[in-house]
Amino acid sequence: MKKLNHKLFYIIGFILLFISCQKKEFVTINPDAKVEVSLSATNLVLDENSANQTALTVTWAKPDFGFQAAPKYSVLIDMHGGDFSNPQIFPVGDALEKVFTHEELNSKLLTLGVSAGTPTDVDIKVQAKLSEFQSVYSDIKTLNVTAYSSYLDLSTDWGVVGSATPGGWGNPDIPDLPFYQTSDPNVIVAYVTLKAGEIKFRLNNSWTTNYGDNGADGTLEANGANIPITAGTYKITVDTNALTYTMEPYSWGIVGDATPNGWNGPDIQFQYNPYGDNWKAVATLSAGDIKFRLNNDWTTNYGDTGADGTLDSGGDNITVAAGNYIITMDLNAMTYTIESADLWGLVGDATPNGWNGPDEKFMPDFGPDQGKFYLNGVTLTAGDVKIRQNDDWTVNYGDDGNDGTLETGGANIPVTAGTYNIVLDFSVSPPTIAFHQWQ
Repeated sequence: MKKLNHKLFYIIGFILLFISCQKKEFVTINPDAKVEVSLSATNLVLDENSANQTALTVTWAKPDFGFQAAPKYSVLIDMHGGDFSNPQIFPVGDALEKVFTHEELNSKLLTLGVSAGTPTDVDIKVQAKLSEFQSVYSDIKTLNVTAYSSYLDLSTDWGVVGSATPGGWGNPDIPDLPFYQTSDPNVIVAYVTLKAGEIKFRLNNSWTTNYGDNGADGTLEANGANIPITAGTYKITVDTNALTYTMEPYSWGIVGDATPNGWNGPDIQFQYNPYGDNWKAVATLSAGDIKFRLNNDWTTNYGDTGADGTLDSGGDNITVAAGNYIITMDLNAMTYTIESADLWGLVGDATPNGWNGPDEKFMPDFGPDQGKFYLNGVTLTAGDVKIRQNDDWTVNYGDDGNDGTLETGGANIPVTAGTYNIVLDFSVSPPTIAFHQWQ
């Protein structure tokens, strides 16, 4: 037994000696490692007519990290003098350059807060990310850039007014439902959701110039009779030269097993976007398929045969992953996009789905008032509401003083029963909320 103990002692001693003699290697980053970056231009005027052409190329060389590394690179852009706490970020993987088109760079600069038409300095740097905990950055390069306005202006001075509209016959808090320009300079169009009642058409939210229909024959007369309306969603087309009009049921929606109501609907509704002459929807989808259709009906429907982003009449179902999205449908180009986004929603016992959601989704402003969000025509019962992001309580707002100013995690907001247009404004600090009840 004693002999065995001696053998064990020698074996253990040998193992410890072997371990202690092994060279311990620790990988440390080269303290001089640096991303050397260059810009193809330092002064740049973006041009809408060159939307798909190259505007700026940012290039860099792989740093000497002191060891074999496989960094992932991103280009970061912030306003000049900013701290890059909330930059525009462009991941490029292991590439050593980022090529910006006029359109891409312009869009991100406007989102950053650059004013169109005004030469503005922005700061650019490159991040080389080695792990979740370690990154190397380049020095900051400054670019003087002039962005362009990417918004169409299809507004007109014409509107729809009346007891069938949210503002009734003249609520100063809710303007007339707007008409927009078309390709025919004498023809204007409105896409409206109306309740049972009556309407007329007028200029500048004023009764100085207004039109009705004395004979209910589609012909407009100055100061004419009110036009009776059945509740629904309509496309109203007015020929301001011939003084004629037409009304037809008209709503585009998303249907499918990825939507809350499945293939039978009712569909998730699109809203017309006059700043891009296209249609937008905000949607929380589950994994599954969707299609686009007109008037909650299969007579006119679009899918995508080939999964190439092109709308095809009666085409294949469009497969989506679960997530929160802004969906755009362009009926001029017959294309669509589905983009991941953080969505704001209204939740509470006053909402149709209670405190568990799904929430009533706000639509972002896609024009010059970015930072504002709208929820129109939502019907609430007497109770409480709050604002939250992505149907989740991680980010939520209430109103501690019930004064229209929002606070993170603030108090429930009491509401009375009614139908509302709600404006959420994150373009100001602190953010605000305004409720406008339909008359």
